[in-house]
Amino acid sequence: MDTTESTAPTGPAGSAPHVLISGGGIAGTALALQLVRRGIRTTVVERADAPRPGGQAVDLRGASREVAEAMGLMPGIEHHRLHEIGLAYVDGTGRVFGRMSMADFDGQGAVAEIEIARGDLNDVLLRELADAADADPSLLELRYGDHLVALAQDATGVTADFASGASERFDVVVGADGVHSATRRLAFGPEEDYATFLGGYAAFFTMPTPGDLEPGWFAMRFVPGATLGIRPDADPATSKAMLTFRIPRDPALRGDRAAQEALAARLLADTGWHAPTVLAAMREASDLYFDELVRIDVPDVANGRVVLIGDAGSSGSPLSGMGTATALIGAHLLAARLAESPDDVPGALARYSADITPFAERGRRIPGGGIERMVPATRFGAAMSRAFTGLALSRPFRPLVRRLFTAGTGDDPALPQVPAREVRARREVPAPGEVPAPGEVPAG
Repeated sequence: MDTTESTAPTGPAGSAPHVLISGGGIAGTALALQLVRRGIRTTVVERADAPRPGGQAVDLRGASREVAEAMGLMPGIEHHRLHEIGLAYVDGTGRVFGRMSMADFDGQGAVAEIEIARGDLNDVLLRELADAADADPSLLELRYGDHLVALAQDATGVTADFASGASERFDVVVGADGVHSATRRLAFGPEEDYATFLGGYAAFFTMPTPGDLEPGWFAMRFVPGATLGIRPDADPATSKAMLTFRIPRDPALRGDRAAQEALAARLLADTGWHAPTVLAAMREASDLYFDELVRIDVPDVANGRVVLIGDAGSSGSPLSGMGTATALIGAHLLAARLAESPDDVPGALARYSADITPFAERGRRIPGGGIERMVPATRFGAAMSRAFTGLALSRPFRPLVRRLFTAGTGDDPALPQVPAREVRARREVPAPGEVPAPGEVPAG
């Protein structure tokens, strides 16, 4: 992909659209960065009071790595990069019975060559966004602690009503507000029209690193009805706990932390290894993420002047491991289409919808056959999972498993050729965790 073309013109002064982005996560911040760089006035509204910390590690490979390079993100990513060796499967005593190293699988296995914590990637994006807004502060407004409550669009724009009581007019509204997108509900219809429950729940949070954990290895344990993983963090003193629970859908778990902790305690009690340490850390975690595993499939993510990006429009759940990749690709393509056709917003959004479709379809694929294969339901199933995994990752069978993981990697969709611009890398990379506070980014 050529990243040296000149920036697409945005027409005469005042003709560039004013874009509202609902959601200040990876998708929303990446899109805001690309829009501001192209001279497009952007407002970001985020329900949380500040940028959200934590989250699981995410990987960049294929098209998403290509986009990160085109966006000039790689210096910051390299600074925060997780140096993972691979995935190690352990039993209740902590004994390793199978390993999948990154090197053995050429970065195409469970651990990629480039891994970064979601919170660190968001820090990188926010730093770049603040840098881009310095050139013209009127192009960017960040609002934390507010969210959309109503949308009404017509041929010339969209009226957005906010929980704060404000009502404003925009040329474009972008839903970057995740799996439970309010924008999607307001402009496309109820969540149940687009969401498919995948048979369980996932939880992620930061915890102190156990003293006997092998540096650089993502350790994973199978237990009846759950998997328990501890993954390296950027700070060696901390790790990311990753829990997957195979249970029927229970709407009462939504937003009820006590019920979530009780579920984890029930499924992980007496399972050995570091389960007690993980459960204790979960109770103290300030960055706990807990949600049902659902697939989101919106066939056409453009509806007039409203469009969806990232998990709001398409998601395979954390089981797919492709949410961040699809979000970055979407930000790159959507910004380019809006800059290319500032006087034809519906047409630009329709072209974006066609652009992102093959990447969205790819991102919804779940490797390994879904939660039924990934998470054993019974004690016997857990024992069989350990036995099969140990055999599959043994030296004689490793080449076969490697071929299974890498099959189809050459079939990734090619990035469409879109107008691009050169991006100047930051001269200084901030220290880990050093991120601008909301007030440090200029408000329009």
